[in-house]
Amino acid sequence: MAEKPQITLATFKKDAYIIFEGPQPANRFFIIREGQVRCINETGVVKKEGDILVPGDFFGVIATISAHSHIETAQALTDVVLISVQRNQFEGLVQYNTPIAMKIILYFSQHMRYLNETLAKLSLKQIPKEEGEDGLVLFNTGEFYDNHRSYTQAYYAYHQYNTYYPQGSYVQKAKDRMEEITSYIKPDAFAFNQTEVTRTYTKDTILFAEGEPGDELFILQSGSVKITRITNGNEVLLAVLKPTNIFGEMALLESKPRSANAIAYEDCTVMTVNLKNFQHMAQTNPQIITRLTKLLAERLWVSYKQVANTCIADPVGRMYDALLTNLEKNRVPMQPNSSYTFDFGPKELAAMVGISPEKTSAVLQRLLNESTFIKVVDNKMYTSNVVDIVKQNTLYKRLHRRNQSINAHN
Repeated sequence: MAEKPQITLATFKKDAYIIFEGPQPANRFFIIREGQVRCINETGVVKKEGDILVPGDFFGVIATISAHSHIETAQALTDVVLISVQRNQFEGLVQYNTPIAMKIILYFSQHMRYLNETLAKLSLKQIPKEEGEDGLVLFNTGEFYDNHRSYTQAYYAYHQYNTYYPQGSYVQKAKDRMEEITSYIKPDAFAFNQTEVTRTYTKDTILFAEGEPGDELFILQSGSVKITRITNGNEVLLAVLKPTNIFGEMALLESKPRSANAIAYEDCTVMTVNLKNFQHMAQTNPQIITRLTKLLAERLWVSYKQVANTCIADPVGRMYDALLTNLEKNRVPMQPNSSYTFDFGPKELAAMVGISPEKTSAVLQRLLNESTFIKVVDNKMYTSNVVDIVKQNTLYKRLHRRNQSINAHN
């Protein structure tokens, strides 16, 4: 059992800087006890409610729990009193103060949803959904996969649309399309309304679709799952999840429809947790809550990096940035002349940074032409020198900031 953490207070005078966005790994986060703090970062996006934090708010928590670099700079707007929590104290905090742990998890879930929406608006030019449109999103998911002849996914989305939105405007059209494509569906492709705690899905099977109501999260036991969104006629890859990853938690914690699609990237097995089990787990198995929080922090850190990636105007610059984020995510040592093979190929890289299929080939060719240290080997991205990716990423960000400055003065 973890040691009960001792509360440590930290005070800062007005205008003092508390943490800095930058390359150094974070080792502690703060809970505001008195005063106000402003957070700023490279993207200008911190939280949905704004960048002014008040008593009870957290900052530095995402980077600290994920053991990555800070993604925000925090400055005291008034004299402040903060509760300082070291990374190695977090497990004890969860065990001895479950309400705080649950508050952090809810904060993570809300922040993740906001970052996903921000990513859609910034990089994909998607207009945010208005309330009540989730049924249409689910139907359009079926239409997208139907048009791309991914009939298993299409059938699933149509079926769930009719199940959850029986009064919807497109129920009959969904029924007609289901009847037309049913011969393309394997009998064991999926089982609707599964109730087993442990479930197995075959490759390309859809676990849930964007806009579909959800009441459980998933813990990936084996295989892999890809998370995607359908935007402006393109399927955008958000993540490829591996064993021990947790997904679908936002629908569970916030009781809101799914914000993305989850599809078996290869045969996979998952364990499911519903709200009742989750609440019981928080009280009896804090290790699971600690694990969930760390995984959510990791995903949030990566999601922030994805949002920051969209701020880079040059698509080749976005590719360098995505490669660097992957290296940082996998904690690859940044040593000169150290090679690395990524676990994705050029098409997946293009999808990560929102490049449309018709532009993918030209952008990839630019990347490979100017980078003697980047190649495609066995359909996987490969670099002969990870440090050169850092250098190129820094160069493109400098060029982007210079162009922003020039445009601001014109």
